[in-house]
Amino acid sequence: MSAIFNSKLIETNLDDLEENILGNKDLAPTKVSERTWDTYHIAALWIGMSVCIPTYMLASGLIAGGMNWWQAILTIALGNFIVLIPMVLNAHAGTKYGIPFPILARAPFGVLGSNIPALLRAIVACGWFGIQTWVGGQAINSLISILFPSWALFSWGPAAAFLIFWAMNVYFIVNGVESIKWLESYSAPFLIVMGLVLLGWAYERGGGFGPILSQPSKFQTTGEFWKFFIPSLTGMVGYWATLSLNIPDFSRYAKSQKAQMLGQAIGLPPTMTLFSFIGVAVTSATIIIFGKAIWDPVELLSKFHNPVIIVLSLVALIVATLTTNIAANVVSPANDFANLFPKKINFVKGGLITAVIGIIIQPWKLLSDYSAYIFGWLIGYSSFLGPIAGILICDYYVVKKSKLIVKDLYLRKGEYEYKNGFNVKAIVALACGVLIALIGLVVPTLSFLYDYAWFVGFFISFVIYYFVMERPEEVSSSLLETEEV
Repeated sequence: MSAIFNSKLIETNLDDLEENILGNKDLAPTKVSERTWDTYHIAALWIGMSVCIPTYMLASGLIAGGMNWWQAILTIALGNFIVLIPMVLNAHAGTKYGIPFPILARAPFGVLGSNIPALLRAIVACGWFGIQTWVGGQAINSLISILFPSWALFSWGPAAAFLIFWAMNVYFIVNGVESIKWLESYSAPFLIVMGLVLLGWAYERGGGFGPILSQPSKFQTTGEFWKFFIPSLTGMVGYWATLSLNIPDFSRYAKSQKAQMLGQAIGLPPTMTLFSFIGVAVTSATIIIFGKAIWDPVELLSKFHNPVIIVLSLVALIVATLTTNIAANVVSPANDFANLFPKKINFVKGGLITAVIGIIIQPWKLLSDYSAYIFGWLIGYSSFLGPIAGILICDYYVVKKSKLIVKDLYLRKGEYEYKNGFNVKAIVALACGVLIALIGLVVPTLSFLYDYAWFVGFFISFVIYYFVMERPEEVSSSLLETEEV
């Protein structure tokens, strides 16, 4: 770990390469002078992404499935500590070489084959973009209805609010990554304060944390608990399995490995755990105050009578959803689509493509119930992303010993050309990881493979990729030729 912590930054200038380079200014390595994100900025990024309505409601699905409050919170915390490991490992290459995720994927998959993992990641991001935009749109609809009561009579109000929030996202897409840094940096403290204020209100009005916190687990045996816990943990890992792949999109702007490692450790697991607990505690208080459990914060705010409090709280929800959506669900697919056609698609165009697909996916259907959300959506896509993470980490740390020739990542006929731009061995390893994880969907006796989809896919693809690739000592010596600054 100390070798990672002290790794020097590498700067590569692509200006002297031919015009047909496989890249554009958005995909090019960041210069050392452009890596300005310190520990606070990285931590603020994760706080901004973690504080959102889906996180607030995350424990609700686990409690509805039979867990008590501490089992649900512990599952969420454990899942986030687990996913922090590949998060930090994959971030290393972004900070060291200044490259985004789709460019890093060229090392194991080939300069053209990288489009396979990039597009898989992009499709998932489009789905999440749609979900967050739908949720944010409902908050805007409630806000407008409070400020202008006649709006509630407008049948197309929810759809119009959805499009308004969609347009807000597009604004930050057009203004690029630096606007995202600004948004996350200033919103993080505000969101934490608002969450704690909501927690204080619940404790005060509810006379302490009541029914939900005293509710026992519904599982009669240990076996019943583990049967639910295992896929639930996989779902929690799957929640951020997306960012564990494309974290280089952000870590490429980090000042140092120390900044990205500490920033992520400070910002991710604690914030996810705290905000999930706030959701549980506040919902517990609603049983006492309103006579029923209200998990949806937008519905909860409609019960308030002070318009100032309602407006301020809804603004906080809108900002929380916006920060999550822009950072988590726009940056990656924007770069991934740009990687497909670097000369025709830049960051802005890639982001706009994401925004359009996010509507086409019809996100409201993904939020139909907790089982569809956790066991269908989260676990389902983790079966694709786990194998990609396994291959990336095996290739970077075991096969290539964290040594990359950055210029060749942008060129045909270079070190990462493999066979016509595709590394068939990596694609086979990916396919094996995905298929084995999905066997559990069709073979009941092997359902544990799907329950552990991310873990199974990661392990299978990691091992297969290692054995089908050259042994580490046989890797081309040119990989050791890096120019350090």
